[in-house]
Amino acid sequence: QLQLVESGGGLVQPGGSLKLSCAASGFTLDYYAIGWFRQAPGKEREGVSWISGNGFITNYVDSVKGRFTISRDNAKNTVYLQMNSLKPEDTGVYYCAADTSLTIMRGVFAGSVSADGMDYWGKGTLVTVSS
Repeated sequence: QLQLVESGGGLVQPGGSLKLSCAASGFTLDYYAIGWFRQAPGKEREGVSWISGNGFITNYVDSVKGRFTISRDNAKNTVYLQMNSLKPEDTGVYYCAADTSLTIMRGVFAGSVSADGMDYWGKGTLVTVSS
């Protein structure tokens, strides 16, 4: 079965850290750009960060720059999102998504391409930042 599985979410206090993982099964991530998205209660889904297939290019939404780091280990078929200095507004369900096209990934984050058509989506992991 071809799927992405997120893990690593949980409850953390403001200022704390979490590391999310996005693992692929049934296919290799080497040729896929991977994006992390999140959806807070009552809000629309937003892109957080993406990384190219070879890991050489990364991108972050302004609200997480300097706090979040995306990385990948293609040998483990896994992409990570290290989240530091977490804030209550980082709360939400975090999803990873894969697409072979970097152009599509850029377009999704620019808002010019629908994210619904991306090749694979995970089911999400909940991150709650609260004291």
